[in-house]
This record gives sequence, structure tokens and C-alpha cells, in this order.
Amino acid sequence: MSADTETPLLDQIHLPEDLRQLDDSQLEQLADELRRETINAVSVTGGHLGAGLGVVELTIALHKVFETPKDKVIWDVGHQTYPHKILTGRRDRIRTLRQPGGLSGFLKRAESEYDVFGAGHSSTSISAGLGMAVARDLSGDDYNVVCVIGDGAMSAGMAYEAMNNAGAMDSRLIVVLNDNDMSIAPPVGAMSAYLARLLSGGAYRQIRNWAKYLAHKMPKSWERRAARAEEYTRGLWTGGTLFEEMGFYYVGPIDGHNFDHLLPVLRNVRDAEGGPILVHVVTQKGKGYGPAEVSADKFHGVGKFDVITGTQEKSTGNPPSYTKVFAGALMKAAEKDDKIVAITAAMPSGTGLDKFAEAYPERSFDVGIAEQHAVTFAAGLAAEGYKPFAAIYSTFLQRAYDQVVHDVAVQNLPVRFAIDRAGLVGADGPTHAGTFDTAFLCCLPNMVVMAASDEAELTRMVATAAAYDDGPIAFRYPRGEGVGVEIPESPEPLAIGKGRVLQEGSKVALLSFGGRLSEATAAAEQLAGYGLSATVADARFAKPLDMELLRKLAGSHEVLVTIEEGSSGGFGAAVLEALSKEGLLDQTLAVRTLTLPDIFIDQGKPAQMYSDAGLDAVGIVETVFAALGGEVAKDAPGRA
Repeated sequence: MSADTETPLLDQIHLPEDLRQLDDSQLEQLADELRRETINAVSVTGGHLGAGLGVVELTIALHKVFETPKDKVIWDVGHQTYPHKILTGRRDRIRTLRQPGGLSGFLKRAESEYDVFGAGHSSTSISAGLGMAVARDLSGDDYNVVCVIGDGAMSAGMAYEAMNNAGAMDSRLIVVLNDNDMSIAPPVGAMSAYLARLLSGGAYRQIRNWAKYLAHKMPKSWERRAARAEEYTRGLWTGGTLFEEMGFYYVGPIDGHNFDHLLPVLRNVRDAEGGPILVHVVTQKGKGYGPAEVSADKFHGVGKFDVITGTQEKSTGNPPSYTKVFAGALMKAAEKDDKIVAITAAMPSGTGLDKFAEAYPERSFDVGIAEQHAVTFAAGLAAEGYKPFAAIYSTFLQRAYDQVVHDVAVQNLPVRFAIDRAGLVGADGPTHAGTFDTAFLCCLPNMVVMAASDEAELTRMVATAAAYDDGPIAFRYPRGEGVGVEIPESPEPLAIGKGRVLQEGSKVALLSFGGRLSEATAAAEQLAGYGLSATVADARFAKPLDMELLRKLAGSHEVLVTIEEGSSGGFGAAVLEALSKEGLLDQTLAVRTLTLPDIFIDQGKPAQMYSDAGLDAVGIVETVFAALGGEVAKDAPGRA
């Protein structure tokens, strides 16, 4: 092992109980070693780097001070938990992060007893922690519950709902606000560290409680004045008035990279009695790794990279990503229509709207981690005649479903939903898979639902959405690169509810909705080799369905196979219902619906994941043979 990768202290740490045997003076060296190990591991696997580097000292301090896993430490989202995984018995597998059969890139209860609550979406930690704290009290147990939440996650309404509830209940709960980008914190230095230690200490809290007792004996007006005086005096020094108003005892800000600041404060709040406490910790994303410190997004999500230079591996000469195609098409549409506006919920680069914002800053809105607000905000814009495009990942749109129903669909407002990351998402696993949007949108009255089969079709769907004013409309598209088709310069809007036939056949009809069309075409070629003539059609719309196309396919083929990269209850279910209503389901037609399986699929390589789901050409061919009787299936091409 070379000198720069030697980790003598980290080599001694198998579980947090080993860490707790170290002297406080050894922790800075351990932090250096843990940071190097994290960098080296992510350089091999890719993943979320910057957030983890920013909480190395905080992670060590939490496991040092608290008796995990008896004490519950709940990490919000999970982007920052790679150092936590290394310290909790998973170092030997850390280079399997986000790989098939390897460690999850997020928290996962089934993976370790130290992952006390699973998380892939943000802003859930305080709600879950409050539930655990109440369960502890109901059971008569005695342990600490610590919720670590980032400043970005704190922007979501759910975090404030939980804090409001916790403050009203006066529950014994510790919230650590990991502030790596907020401007609410005054300079962090010796004075603020001293104040934090003082305010979190038992002596100050005893004096405070004694003063509150005396004030309680005074007239009510005096009591309220005394409480406000104490609260706002501390607020002037610490900036914590907001949290105090919600019922939390505020401590901070403190330097999240300085053990002399972290350890005494965490020990004080660990031993404190009474209601909820918020500890404000200031950290730096990417801390300790130069390329991450200077990166615009602090190396939030990275592919494999060179540790020395920070250069990430990039594919060359491949088709553009669907996200890039969407952004380009929207910008072109916005050139011609000044009513088009774009909305993102804290994902400007992920949705491609960072480029839109550069071109049209006054028409671009990043609302933060607030998908519910984003949808109703879009509804308000639509109500006043604007054409809002709400670009939200499929998995995150789930968080705003009531707003989609109540504020958009019920009022039939023309909000345009650009649904990125539809389908499986490879290394990000089940928490980020775009599995359910077709099913949960198609059941809504007034909704139009489209899916792009390639990048050219995506540009046409952007044009369709821009031109559609009769109600809400959604179009979904997958993660990753397109298939390499030519992109039209001036895409024309599609006729609502009309699909297209790519090739005509006579025995088998393959009806694809979305990104599996190329696999359906490949399956048709394989079927031709067996003497089976296949029609390949692109549905384009799951709602409204192209009934003319359905009648034609059902009336002239022996087998009809629907193909979609979504859950059951979506496109295929809608086709079956429509055929049933039309009286087209009889013994002369075999209908099969190919969907994602009814499980949460762990991370993996996308091609293998779709193969396992039967949504590649081989799976489609096998389904056709089985529908024709099954005895021919043995002659179908085998899987590698």
C-alpha cells in the first residue's frame, strides 16, 4: 500500500464501538484517512462525493458521541452517507457502491442496523425521527434520536411541518442542521463556538429553566415578555430566532470541521433534558479535495474520475441525452412564444433548465426542494395565461400528486409536465426509479399523457405541449442518451391521441409506449427470422388512446403485445380496458402486457435490468412465443 493510501487508524475501525475507543486527539487523523478512503472509493464507482466529504468530521463526531445503533442517527436523503457506511462495517464493500448486487448509494434498512431509516428523497428525517422519539417514549425506553438534515432539504415544507409538530409536542429530539450553502449563519469562529458551548451546556439551561419558572409565577404578560426577551437576545447573537419560534432550542452556528467545537456541543445536547434542540453546523461541500471544493456543484454527483486531477470519465461521440434534447427544444419553443416559462424544484442542471435560465432568466424559476409548491405555482401561472413547463423527475413528481390532482387536473389548467428519468435509472436504484407516473397520471380526468420513443419524438412532444391549451399534458422520457435519430429543426405538434405504425405485419402486433420502441423493432426482426410477420407501432399516447389504431391491431393479428417501462396499471392496463369495452377481447386474440415487475428493483446496469424485466428484444420474442402456445419458445434466442 502506497504512503498516500495508508490508513492505520481507519484500519482499526470496523464498527463505531471501535471509534469510541479512540482518544479525541486522534480524530483529526481519522478524518483525513476517512476522507481519502471516500475519495478513492467514489473514484472507482462514481456517486455522490461532495456532500460526503463535507460531513466527514460530523459523521465521526456523531458516532463518537452517541451510542449507535442504540441511539438513532437518521441521515436525510443519503447523498452524504458514504463515510457513515465505511465506519459502520461496510468498508470492505464500499467499492461496490451503486453496483449490481453492491451497496446502495442511499440509506437502506435491510443493509445495516446503522441505517435506521431509508432515504432517497429529501426532507424526511425530522418526521421519521419524531416518530421514533414518540415510540421511544411510549415504550419507556431511553435513547437519543438525532436527525441530520441539510440546508437544501430544510427548504422543503415537510421539514417545517415536522419541526412545528416536534416543537408543539416538546419531544426530546436532536436536529443537526448541516449548513453548507446557507447565508443565515454569521461568521463561524472562536466567539460563536464559545457561545454554542455555553448555550448548550447544563449550567445555562438550568439558569434558563429557573428563570422560566420564576417568570411563570409572574403575571402572564410579564412571562411572555421575559420569554421574548431571552429568545430574541439569543437570536441576535446566534441567528436562531426562526427555530426558537418553532419550539426548538437553538445552538450554533459551530464549525462542522473542528472537533474542538463539535464534540463538546454534541455531548452537551446528548445529555440535555427537555424538548427538541437544533444544532446549527456549518460545513463545506467537497471539503479536503481540491477539485470538489472549486466545482460549481461541489462534485455532487460524479462518474468515475481520476483522483489526482478530478477529471471524470466521459463518453465521446454518443447521441445527446434526452435531458439535453428537452432543454434545447424548450428553448427553441420559448424563442417563438414569450408565454412559455420553466419551473424546476432544485434540479436546474439535472433537468436541463440551467441552460434555459441562462437564456431566459426572467422566465425560469427554481423553487427549491418543494415539488408540491412547484406544481401549484405552475397552476397559478397557467391560470393567468402563461404556459408553464414543470420539469420534474418522475420519482419526485410523486411528492406532488395531490397538487397534480387538486390544483391542476380538477381545474383543467394547462400545466405542462416534463417528466425526466422515466423508467429505470440504473445505479440510483428503487428510490429514484421513474416507475409509477404513467399509472398515476392516466387515471386522472383531463390529463393527456405521452411518452417519447426517441429524441426526435421528444422534440415533437415539447412542441405538442407548447401548443396545447385545453388542459394538463405530460410527456415522459428516460434517463441517459437518445438512440441517435436525426432531430428535427422545427418539430411539428402531434395530433392528440394518435400513434404511428413503423412497419406493417400480419401475425404479431408490438405496441410500444415510450423508450422500448427500439427493442420492439429489434424483436420484430428476430420474429421475422422465425417466419413470424410483426407490426411495430408507437402508441405515443397512453391517454387518450388511439382507438383507431387499437381496433386495427386487434382485428388483424393473432397476438398483441404492449410494451412499457413502467408499473402495471399503466399503458397496458388502459389498452386491455379499452379492448374489453370495444368487445375486442376474444379467443382469437392473445393480448400480453409487458411492464416492469411488481417489485422495487435494486440498482444495476440498465441493459441487464431491462433484460431481467423482460423488456428487451429477447424478452419480447419470448413473450410472443409463449402467447402462441409455448412449445416454440425453446427455439427462441437464448439469453447470454
